[in-house]
Amino acid sequence: MTDVSVTVPFLDVLAATQELETQVLEAVERVVRSGWYLLGDELAAFEREFATFTNAKHAVGVGNGLDAIVLALQALGIGPGDEVLVPSNTFIATWLGVARTGAIPVGVEPIDGEWNIDPDRLEAAITSRTRAIVPVHLYGQPADLKAVLSIAERQGLVVVEDAAQAHGASYADRRIGSHGHAVAWSFYPGKNLGAFGDGGAVTTNDANIADRVRALGNYGSSKKYLHDFAGTNSRLDEIQAAALRVKLRYLDSWNARRRIVAERYTQELAGIPGLSLPRMLPGREHVWHLYVVDHELRDQLQQHLATRGIQTLVHYPIPPHLSGAFASLGLVEGAFPIAERAARTHLSLPMGPHLSGQHITRVIDACRSFRP
Repeated sequence: MTDVSVTVPFLDVLAATQELETQVLEAVERVVRSGWYLLGDELAAFEREFATFTNAKHAVGVGNGLDAIVLALQALGIGPGDEVLVPSNTFIATWLGVARTGAIPVGVEPIDGEWNIDPDRLEAAITSRTRAIVPVHLYGQPADLKAVLSIAERQGLVVVEDAAQAHGASYADRRIGSHGHAVAWSFYPGKNLGAFGDGGAVTTNDANIADRVRALGNYGSSKKYLHDFAGTNSRLDEIQAAALRVKLRYLDSWNARRRIVAERYTQELAGIPGLSLPRMLPGREHVWHLYVVDHELRDQLQQHLATRGIQTLVHYPIPPHLSGAFASLGLVEGAFPIAERAARTHLSLPMGPHLSGQHITRVIDACRSFRP
């Protein structure tokens, strides 16, 4: 009999730390003993290694994933009065990143059932003020970059990818990291590549963009006490960089473990009445940051799983356009029906490289026993 008092965690962050504890502590101690805690050798090494990992020519460490979006857009000249196309269904940071530049986020619906931004709807949303597109590689599966980039080139727009959930993912046999003009990353602890606090990066193949992101995140300075423009303070510190260097070496193997979890879910949850499973798309390598199912009775299903000791989360219960942060845009319920339905029906099941086979079985059994 299953002991429901033992929780199946949504994500076991501590297990990742314990697996690499000795190496991480050695890396942290190396920084502590060095006496150099910002803009040092560890950051420089991590930037080289992460650029190589993502098949980009340049990587710039920044303070967090939100700053990565802001700085990438600013480096590309996006600012007040511009319009930027963003998915209607995403974490609010994507919209906030646009708003912090002074630009206006313009929502575009996803492909229903695929959940990444719909290229067919993109062109219809373009106006004379549109300057950029920010596609999100939602849940760990890349957006249709070929279509997005084709539209951008045809319309003279820049593309900043939001890859906060896509560490290690690939599109057309090439890792996410440099398809667009710039790519924004988050190293929040719950990400596939997570730090021990906040952290982020921007990758690009353009040296000028990289230099501008670096200066923007360092008070607008490329040389000490020489400030060419108004920047901010957003830098990935040495301790986080050192720890991320350790974790980066294990990212591919951890993503492979996530795929094993996803494969079991997909095989053994198939056929449950009312339950829709993630759709795998050709030419894209999913890294399963989240395994998100769809059910009209989502709240009942979530409660059913909770009574069986299974943690789940909802990503995301309030679409950005209905949040108080963007009330000034005047968008009301019904503006983006696909995003709004996803907010009512999506449920994220436990996922991670340290989810045991026994825990996976418990999740599957609990889902199959749901009788609304």
